[in-house]
Parts: sequence; C-alpha cells; structure tokens
Amino acid sequence: MSFIQASRDAILKPLMTVAGIVEKRHTLPILANVMMRKDAERVTFLASDVEIQISTTAELSRTADTAATTVSARKLIDILKALPDNIDVTIRVDDRKATLSAGRSRFTLQTMPVEDFPTVKTDHDWPAGFRLPQKQLRHLFQMVHFSMAVQDVRYYLNGLLLVTSRDRLRVVATDGHRLAYCETGIDARELATREVIIPRKSILELQRLLSDTDDPVDIDLADNQLRLRFGEVEFVTKLVEGKFPDYQRVIPSSHSKRFLIPRESLAASLSRASILTSDKFRGVRLTLEPGALKIQANNAEQEEAQEEVETDYQGERLEIGFNVGYLQDVLANLKTEQIQAEFGDANTSALITVPGDSQFKYVVMPMRI
Repeated sequence: MSFIQASRDAILKPLMTVAGIVEKRHTLPILANVMMRKDAERVTFLASDVEIQISTTAELSRTADTAATTVSARKLIDILKALPDNIDVTIRVDDRKATLSAGRSRFTLQTMPVEDFPTVKTDHDWPAGFRLPQKQLRHLFQMVHFSMAVQDVRYYLNGLLLVTSRDRLRVVATDGHRLAYCETGIDARELATREVIIPRKSILELQRLLSDTDDPVDIDLADNQLRLRFGEVEFVTKLVEGKFPDYQRVIPSSHSKRFLIPRESLAASLSRASILTSDKFRGVRLTLEPGALKIQANNAEQEEAQEEVETDYQGERLEIGFNVGYLQDVLANLKTEQIQAEFGDANTSALITVPGDSQFKYVVMPMRI
C-alpha cells in the first residue's frame, strides 16, 4: 500500500527531528528503526532509545487509510540525503518490505513489526507543568550544559538539575570541578517547588531541537519523567534518580578580590597560552596584580607562554591555578563585552558573573600548578 507521497525535503525534516537519539548499536535491533504511523494524510515519526522518546507529525500522504511500520532510521536518512533536492518520493509498505521510489531510483528496505517497538509509556497524569518561550529555555540550557559530567560514576552529575518554583526556573550543572547556574522568571503560580535531574543526552538533544524563537514550549513533570511539547514535536525523557549536590553552598558570596575584564581579550589570551599545555595537564597560572591579570603556561618540554590582560583591579597580589579548558568553556558561551571575576585566595573557588546580571553564575575550583 502507498504509505508516503511527498517531496524528499518534506520527509527528511521530520525524520531528522526524531532520529538524533537513535544509537548505532543497540541490544534491541529494532531500536535502530524509526516508527512511522500513518493516519490518513498525517504521518507520525517516532524514535526511542528506551530512555528518551521523540515524535513529530507531518502531512505526507494522499490516501485516507491507516497503517504503521518501522524501518532503519539511518538507511532511510542516507537514501533521502543522497537523492536530488525536492524530488518527489513515494514509500510503499508491503509484506514486511518498504519500497522507496524517486525518479529512476528504487530501494527496498526490511521492516520490523510495530508491535515489537518499545515505546515509552506516557499515559499517566502530569501533576506539574508550565510554559516558556523556546528561546528562553534554550538559553538556560546553553548557559550551563558545558558543566555537566560525562560518564561520571556519580550518575546524578551526568545531567542537569532543573528547579521550579512559582516565579523562578533555575538550572544547574556540575562535574565536581566547576558549576554553572542560570535562572529566569516564570509565571506559574500554582507550581510547587520541584527538583529534577534531566539526563545529559536529553539536554544535548533538546539544544538541537529547540529554536531561537518566541514560540512556546509546554513543560510537564511527573515523578520519573519530563515531557516537552513544541510545534509538532513531543519529547519525553526519563529523569535521573539521585540527590544533586547543594549548589547554593558551592557559590561563593564573600570574595573580596573583584574586577572587570574584557571577555574577548581574556578568551584570546587563554587560547594562546593553552597551546603550550598538554592533554594530560591543562593547568595555567593566573597572577592578579593591580591593573593586570597575567597568564602563564608551562609544559614538560620546558616551554613557556606568557600573556597579560588589562583589568580594573587594585587589590593585593594573588597567584592561582586553573584548568584552562574550564575557563574557556564559560567564556565561549557568554556573549557580553566584559565579565566580572571574583577571587578569595589561592585555595578557594573563583566566581565568574556577568556585570549587572545576577541570573548567571559560574564557579570553578582552583588546581595546583
């Protein structure tokens, strides 16, 4: 039977939307497939990795019947990408085979039964929810995602903490060496205070899917799931169990050494100095003196880099070491002309903020040089 009749680009767009979570290797072979469910002219694409599920719908058919199948997501994408732009494509499904025809090209793909596809159960109540513009949520994720841990044994660090209250939404990420915090105002008077940990993979995928627009995203919370709906997309993810560290205790509040510094100048100096660090040791020494911040890097070959950036600092001298990558990450994500840096002593964490903006904070621990 005829399943899809549409242009190549019209099919590729919803397919690419859901296929980002499809892994190349799975214990269940069917998870390499994408489910396609036809309901008259509308076709729903759904992908899952058991932990995350993404679905989206588009009008891609010209017949009024219903049907469903699953087919290899990667093969279907590769075939469509290899076809000329805007060529008309027809996909038929018969006898556990999917046949794709476009111009003089024809491909036959193996399908697998829809009944075997492990969808994520979402037919429960969603006791808490609120709405945000997509660009606002995307901005929050963008400001903290780089501080998430990667495959840490402390599994609760491999994700992002989302804290809701009636008028504020806070996001926090840490890998134990640095912490990023960002918040925004929301209008959710009936929303109780909740703390949930969203998995790292879900955050990275949402950054890809959310657009920089004022279009709304509806966010629903359950005990062990988070659901986001925006446009034609529904995104469901399991939450990470565990207790996130007390981030409020980590953020310094009484540092006396405080100064403003040009963000781009500092980023450029750190980038040059980092050339002489090694993969095993990424440390740089910062020397804070009246009017200047000096940056020094050394390596095992006795090579040395020295940089200096002008500041408005007028306090006591301080030497302190940091992982240069942790500093570069935050500077790359900020877009302001200047940043504010606050230091205590050589053994306490530094605080980086945006002048005149209390919504973002970045804490980075020092290291011995």
